Amino acid sequence: MSQSNTIAILVILISSAISFAFASDPDTLQDFCVALPSSSKTGVKVNGFACKESSNVTESDFFFNGLAKAATINNTVGSVVTAANVEKIPGLNTLGVSLSRIDYKPSGLNPPHTHPRATEVVFVLEGELEVGFVTTSNKLISKTIKEGEVFVFPKGLIHFQKNNNGDKPAAVVSAFNSQLPGTLSIAAALFSATPAVPDDVLALAFKIDAHLASTK
Repeated sequence: MSQSNTIAILVILISSAISFAFASDPDTLQDFCVALPSSSKTGVKVNGFACKESSNVTESDFFFNGLAKAATINNTVGSVVTAANVEKIPGLNTLGVSLSRIDYKPSGLNPPHTHPRATEVVFVLEGELEVGFVTTSNKLISKTIKEGEVFVFPKGLIHFQKNNNGDKPAAVVSAFNSQLPGTLSIAAALFSATPAVPDDVLALAFKIDAHLASTK
């Protein structure tokens, strides 16, 4: 085999190895890494959390019953998210998955937001919802979904859900490919940031008078 052919084959093999390496998360090298609280000062941190000593791990580290029933909703938007992530289930650490339950009052809304670290899949437990996300080319992809149906929100894109029924509640279970997907509410991020986003920035962005954009 010529030297040029050998070099070409090596380049192909290295390129393939790099492609596979970045295609997905690496396999874990232990059974689990149950997370200690983020405030913990001890232990080697794995994915942001220190690992609990395996001899101290119990079944409660892998259990959470917070999604079993509807949450009480006491806010103006009419929805509540109950997360089942690594902060609630320490055993999820390094496993790359989590769940949430979202409950909606009649006509309730889960306002536009993003999850910077995860794709979301929603499964409708009850009711009927209008759901949608906006692409980076500003196209709205939306659909009405009902009990037993599923919809996907791609990672990082702005999305929302609204209960279409003005008389009955609704609920979904959301699955994420992250142990801690993070949530960035668009309205809260812009109008409740600390320190505040300057009024002139908001005014120019939304093409409104500065006094209407005031966050003070």
